[in-house]
Amino acid sequence: MSYDHNKHHRRSLRLRGYDYSQAGAYFLTICTYNRQTLFGEIIDGKMQLNQLGEVVAEEWERSAQIRQEIELDYSVIMPNHLHGIAIIHNVESNDRVGANGRSPLRMKPRSISSLMTGFKSVVTRRINRIRYHGEQLTTSAPVWQRNYYEHIIRSETSLNQLRQYIIENPLKWKIDQLHPNNPSKW
Repeated sequence: MSYDHNKHHRRSLRLRGYDYSQAGAYFLTICTYNRQTLFGEIIDGKMQLNQLGEVVAEEWERSAQIRQEIELDYSVIMPNHLHGIAIIHNVESNDRVGANGRSPLRMKPRSISSLMTGFKSVVTRRINRIRYHGEQLTTSAPVWQRNYYEHIIRSETSLNQLRQYIIENPLKWKIDQLHPNNPSKW
């Protein structure tokens, strides 16, 4: 079977040429694998986190503690996704080379992609330990979809609209496009 670039190529969701490590605010959405409802349920318009949802909450908060350049703003964990606003502050860095001191890094440190990769990885490990009762796994069962959605927040008005969207998200769960019973545009 031959490789068809048009058929098998994933179109990047990232803004071409944009430096996602530069200071600014970003609206992020991360969905569970196959939109599974893993993190709890909405009861009377409020998210009730289960044990797996608590892991997500802990690691999201921990992300800002271990990354000095990241400040977390509003966020909400939903049954099958997380919305959050992350703010990157300017931090001096000389991270232009890889671990061996010669080759450039594939993923830019102190960037949105670095934040997301680290967060998704540690959450997946912790959740799989819970799911499989601490068994040593040879492969990891997926928790997250392969990618994530990000939006560069360019104004105070947009920031406030996104904060309101996050606040209201549990109230609108039944009509949310990420609700498992609703057809997704993705």
